[in-house]
Amino acid sequence: MNRTAAKAILWILLAVPAALMLAPVFKGDALAMDMLHPSGETSIRLMILALLAGPLSEYFGRNRFFRAWLAVRRNLGVAAFAYALLHMLFYMADMGTIGAMMGELGLPGIWTGWLSLLLMVPPAAISFNYAMRRLGKSWKKLQRLVYLALLIGLAHWILLNWTWQPAAAHLAPLVVAWTLRAMGRRRQRHQGLA
Repeated sequence: MNRTAAKAILWILLAVPAALMLAPVFKGDALAMDMLHPSGETSIRLMILALLAGPLSEYFGRNRFFRAWLAVRRNLGVAAFAYALLHMLFYMADMGTIGAMMGELGLPGIWTGWLSLLLMVPPAAISFNYAMRRLGKSWKKLQRLVYLALLIGLAHWILLNWTWQPAAAHLAPLVVAWTLRAMGRRRQRHQGLA
């Protein structure tokens, strides 16, 4: 299978949850507010999947599996942004008016969501090869905004649900991956000194 076909299949698969969320809303079987949690959680999960590839491949080595995962990492990040936008659209539909949204903007559980979305804009906007070449080393610095967007997005989740366990469970694999990467780097430094 060529790369273009593989990417097309990936994007179709990434779009399936959105279709499953939108269909009941358009049919009138569900309200927009019913899709707030699934759309936000999907965005967080895709962001975490995108962020896991780097540290895990560094620790375990870039075998065929990790090379494939790294090759779709930007797609996962852009899809995370798309689901964050869908989350925002469901929120806007649920609130109904700009005045109602502005009335909630001062709540920590709300402004953290908006801030997380805004932080995702630059990385999503530059997630293509030309931007990568044009921006050089600055590209990676801008992409690192995703880490802050993720943490603020998790804070948004915690503040709205008033429970930290689901957000922590989603963050746990990334913490494990970062820990493994740090251990691997420390081991390499010690081997280099020996």
